[in-house]
Amino acid sequence: MYFAALLARTEDGWEASDTELDDVETLSDLADLAREAAPDEDTVLVLIEQEDGWFGVVRVDGEEDPRIYVSDAAAAARSSYGEILLTDELLGREPGNDGPDLDALDLDGTEDGEPDDDSADEGAAEAGSGGSVPHGPVGDAQVLDDLGVSEKELRSLSGDALSEIAEVLGASEVLETVR
Repeated sequence: MYFAALLARTEDGWEASDTELDDVETLSDLADLAREAAPDEDTVLVLIEQEDGWFGVVRVDGEEDPRIYVSDAAAAARSSYGEILLTDELLGREPGNDGPDLDALDLDGTEDGEPDDDSADEGAAEAGSGGSVPHGPVGDAQVLDDLGVSEKELRSLSGDALSEIAEVLGASEVLETVR
């Protein structure tokens, strides 16, 4: 079960809107959607959560590049919404590097002798996942520092993380109206 919402900061506090991400294919699309929700060039937070799996925060401040935090990159990578957030830059990959060069892999295990079962399983797992999506958090863990959620607090969130973030921001009531 997924939940996604936009929180736009205004002079009067936070405004929340439920958002449909079905037409969003890239981070650029998501940033444009967030900018449309901002009355001026105020801060907009896109909050995405997969129940008990992972959560992501995308912060858009006017025309600046979006800042992203994802609580568990490996879990998010298995999600179409997570794939939007897990850019090459965020994962520290060269753009267009979709994983290992298959020509360079020893797929049958005969080049250097037969591998033992453990190393074969590890190699298959790395080849299948691209070996470049870490387990655990990625991105800008200071994305909410100036709004009252420290890096340490953000990294320690679990369960209903979006509600906890909204509580600190003073936006829990408006977030609950779109939940």
